[in-house]
Amino acid sequence: MEAVIAIAIGVMFASGVWLILRPRTFQVIIGLLLISYAVNMFIFIMGRLSINKPPLTLDSPVEVGMFADPVTQALVLTAIVIGFATSALYLVLLLTSRGLTGTDHVDGKEPRQ
Repeated sequence: MEAVIAIAIGVMFASGVWLILRPRTFQVIIGLLLISYAVNMFIFIMGRLSINKPPLTLDSPVEVGMFADPVTQALVLTAIVIGFATSALYLVLLLTSRGLTGTDHVDGKEPRQ
């Protein structure tokens, strides 16, 4: 299971890097989103793969191995919210740049064909 998750995170991160290197701004934004999702998955998995384990509660005896790690869950939830806000900002910048320059290329110029 760990190998499948590691391969999935690696493929997602590599796809994001490939998209960042593309000349269109929308592809760059999608690449940034893929990289942020890959990093979120990596952080979440670092808190251990736990299946059917309850979150930490105060009314139960504390035995660390029986509970899911709440710190990584909180970090990923915060990163998702911040990622959503920055992707909205990127899309507004993309639309503004396209309106001002008339193209969606990263350098602002259409390639000569």
